Amino acid sequence: MLKDIPLQSRPINEVKDGLRTSDDGLSTAEAQARLAQYGRNELQVGKSTPEIVKFLWQFKNFFALLLLAGGGLALTAERLDPGQGNLYIAIALIAVVFLNATFTYLQEHQSEKIMDSFKKMMPSIVTTMRDGAPCELPGAELVPGDVIVLHEGDKVPADGRLLSASHFKVDLSSLTGESEPQLLDPAKSHESIMESPNMVFSGTLVQSGEGRVVICETGMTTQIGSIVELTKATDAAETPIHREIKHFIKMISAIAIFLGVTFFAVSVAIGNGAIASLIFAIGIIVANVPEGLLPTVTLSLTMASRRMARKNALIKNLESVETLGSTTVICTDKTGTLTQNRLGVNTVVLGRQSYRVDDPALTADPISKPLLRTMAICNNAYLTDVGYSGDATDGALLLFANDKADVRSLIDVNEISEEPFSSVSKRMISIVSDKQSDATTAYLKGAPEVVLDMCDRVMINGEILELTPSRRSHVIDDYRTLAGRGERGLAFASRLSDGSAVPEDGYIFIGLVGMIDPPRPEVPVALERCRSAGIRVVMLTGDYGLTAETIGRQIGLFTGIGRVVQGDELSAMSDSALQNVLKTEPEIIFARIAPAQKLQVVQALQALGETVTVTGDGVNDAPALKNADMGVAMGLMGTDVAKEASNMVLMDDNFATIVSAIEEGRTIFDNIKKFVAYILTSNIPEILPFIAFVLLDIPLPLTVILILGIDLGTDIVPALGLGAEPPETDVMKRGPRKRSERLLTRNLLIMSYGVVGMIQAAAGFFSYFVILYAGGWEWGQDLANSDPLYRTAITGFFASIIICQVSDVLICRTRRQSIFTVGWFSNRLVWLGIGTELLLLALIAYVPAFNVFFGTAPLEAWHLMLSVPFAILILIGDELRRYMIRRDNAFVQRWLMW
Repeated sequence: MLKDIPLQSRPINEVKDGLRTSDDGLSTAEAQARLAQYGRNELQVGKSTPEIVKFLWQFKNFFALLLLAGGGLALTAERLDPGQGNLYIAIALIAVVFLNATFTYLQEHQSEKIMDSFKKMMPSIVTTMRDGAPCELPGAELVPGDVIVLHEGDKVPADGRLLSASHFKVDLSSLTGESEPQLLDPAKSHESIMESPNMVFSGTLVQSGEGRVVICETGMTTQIGSIVELTKATDAAETPIHREIKHFIKMISAIAIFLGVTFFAVSVAIGNGAIASLIFAIGIIVANVPEGLLPTVTLSLTMASRRMARKNALIKNLESVETLGSTTVICTDKTGTLTQNRLGVNTVVLGRQSYRVDDPALTADPISKPLLRTMAICNNAYLTDVGYSGDATDGALLLFANDKADVRSLIDVNEISEEPFSSVSKRMISIVSDKQSDATTAYLKGAPEVVLDMCDRVMINGEILELTPSRRSHVIDDYRTLAGRGERGLAFASRLSDGSAVPEDGYIFIGLVGMIDPPRPEVPVALERCRSAGIRVVMLTGDYGLTAETIGRQIGLFTGIGRVVQGDELSAMSDSALQNVLKTEPEIIFARIAPAQKLQVVQALQALGETVTVTGDGVNDAPALKNADMGVAMGLMGTDVAKEASNMVLMDDNFATIVSAIEEGRTIFDNIKKFVAYILTSNIPEILPFIAFVLLDIPLPLTVILILGIDLGTDIVPALGLGAEPPETDVMKRGPRKRSERLLTRNLLIMSYGVVGMIQAAAGFFSYFVILYAGGWEWGQDLANSDPLYRTAITGFFASIIICQVSDVLICRTRRQSIFTVGWFSNRLVWLGIGTELLLLALIAYVPAFNVFFGTAPLEAWHLMLSVPFAILILIGDELRRYMIRRDNAFVQRWLMW
């Protein structure tokens, strides 16, 4: 209603006139009319899609369409020629499609909770003035012009202008990132609406006092509503593994369609019947499509996420596990992530004398008492039985003062007024009167440069002297010394006051305090691992530039060859200028940065082609967390909105946990490539029998039902074992995976299709023909599907694939290292998979019920031994390949390093 009016700077009567309201609020009839006009005070997260529609969308990928088409063709074949087993094939194919769709649907369902967290910020019941009397109303029914009463502990339900206030402090940290609660005052304003003491905002929390507010904006027109709009407009970045699986599906589907259509036409052209050619086409499609891939990927990612949970990293979106592995830049907070979030007083400077916090001479200094008094009074924290309650800075000062003196006697004063600390003013002023003498004193604390500008005198050795330029430079030198040691400097001052207004000058400078939040001891090692892994780390902090730079030096993040960019400098940069800075500066720290500026940095890095992981904890971080390739929220200090918008939550708020998660992410991409190589290898011995069936006019060496037995039975558990393979030794010693690097590469196809797959096919055909000829078969002779010799031969072909797949799963465990160095039995799940393969082979070959279902027959021992030399060849050949790779053989690196 007042969008074009600067609410914070207009006289309150004009605001009420513009809203057509009064101190008594609205009438019920008027409120109902406005509710119809403006809508409910709710955050609109968009139209909801029916769950059934979301589920059906999972059937649009090529694998699903191909398998559904194959199922349809199998049903058609069953109808035209009943009793040939095509019904079982159709049921199996359709079941696979529904299984994959269910996995994907459940996974995506987890990411739809982002917007719901915004709704949780809206209070349910609010004290509202209606018809001149207070009543309790749902927050959703508030309208512009309503007058509400807020008390300690209430959530602010909408944006509004203060009418009156009594010791009214509001915690704005979830919205602005401001760490200290703000004391609001209806008589004061600021040019920036978010910094104005006479405004309240939806989603913030009343910490103390009472206030009456006239509502100006509701729902999506509030400040938090604009963040919701930004978050909705910010597209969630597609995960790299999702892109790769889509590309993989398209490639394999294209091969399947091409071969299926081509050889169907060839089969018909050479005189085969339509039904036989149709069954042949189904076989080609089924043989090409790795039906177990998507469930295997999902289960493998689930196992990885559980391993990460044990390392205090909670993954919300399974695909995000791999995204960590391709991270090229980490944008991290400082406080609590790189440091221990245990702020404490470390140094006190009085006059030109510097004291360590435990120096007994400190309390003997005559200036220490005024300093401790200023610390205790100009403070919003409270002592508790377990420490303190309130802001970390105030709490640390209060604990220090309480250790040196009786704080309760120091703060036994009458509070008159307070100007709270803010990131704009960088100061806090408390005006109190002494109960004994009635003297009124203004106490000041804040950034040293701000406090110095408000002082004209200084305490030295208990005397009050003029603050000359020389003495001022001494203070500045002392402050720089503190900052150079990584200590956050705060200055303290006081002066007598008449209490009528907050004095802006004339203060007496008391002293400096250096506070330090020690770095986490494990961070330097984690940063070194990032450096060796080719990952760039960028610090984003609200702290002072010199302090941030010093902490950066202490932990090894900053060596001085880069640049510190201040928040106001960042605000003045264009997108191209920011990108140029990020591209040219090898090391960079963003200091005094606002939470909303994180999105600007993230988007600039992404425009340079980087894969960005970003940390955050506030509501204003939600757009950056959602837009980042990998959003990481703080589990201890983070808001619900930040956690919902992120892909991962750090349960210990520790940077080193991110690095451990990145190692896990890199490992999972390697492992996905390993089981993709393993799964694809069996495609060749599955496809070639159908081609031989058409071109050579021989009995079909492998049936579709046995192909499904491999893809959905024997291959699944070994593939999961590869998904759980430990990292190879060089995983954090090589650069991040390039965006251009594919999951399905030329070399992987060469290895799977052109080398190992061909050896497996040779083993299968060798076993097949040896068994046929040993049974008296002659070339050109037809064999019925029920013929025992035919069933034994196809079982031999099937067994050859399984035996060679045992060797294949072993060689796929490593891409560079020798299998002898990683330990034959270090991955028990792989051996469980091998055991499962052999057990299923035994069941399919020797159990009568399985013989009937799969159309197989028992094998003799010598039948099984026919493919063993081929399996040994696979083991020895790939060990030789890895040996040549480790010797940096250029040819092998180019053609066979998959």
